[in-house]
Amino acid sequence: MKPIEVVFLIVYALGMSAGQLLFKLSAGSLAGSGSLKTLLFDFRFLLAVALYGALTIYWVWLLSFIPLTRAYPFVAVSLIATTAAGVLFFGEVMTMRLALGSGLIALGTVLVAGGGSNGLQ
Repeated sequence: MKPIEVVFLIVYALGMSAGQLLFKLSAGSLAGSGSLKTLLFDFRFLLAVALYGALTIYWVWLLSFIPLTRAYPFVAVSLIATTAAGVLFFGEVMTMRLALGSGLIALGTVLVAGGGSNGLQ
């Protein structure tokens, strides 16, 4: 995989993570009012939906030159980034199991990114 392709995929994953953070922030408006109407007019929610829409177009563009089998594992980077952001920004707890699982996800992503066109070489 070319280094620029890795960068493109990481940008995608971080964008997905940013969308999740916006969804989490917008969930506060729903929790406070209990009204779905409030959520539908929440700027953070609308921004998250717009971001996901833009990322969908970006993803399709990425798939036009990166094989799905090589690109999709990078979605896991968003899992790691979102978990870390939950801990940093929302005070969520990082357990040993969560840290170990995130490390294994990172290792798997590195293995996929580092392999040749025929997998591990």
